[in-house]
Amino acid sequence: MAQFKKGDLVELKSGGPVMTVAEVGDFTSTGLADGVKCIWFDRGRREQAVFDSAVLKAHEKASGSRRVERG
Repeated sequence: MAQFKKGDLVELKSGGPVMTVAEVGDFTSTGLADGVKCIWFDRGRREQAVFDSAVLKAHEKASGSRRVERG
């Protein structure tokens, strides 16, 4: 099963826009048993597609630790 969960920020290993994981599961109707449905915006228009989890990676900024500075 995919290592991603709903709400994760991901991108294609080959590059492209940052996408949000909307759903992870069995999308055998699309030919993907280990599919990840992602959403993103392109020129203000909402797009979505299902990808094989093998072609996705966690977005770099999402995988780093967060630093909180207090004034």
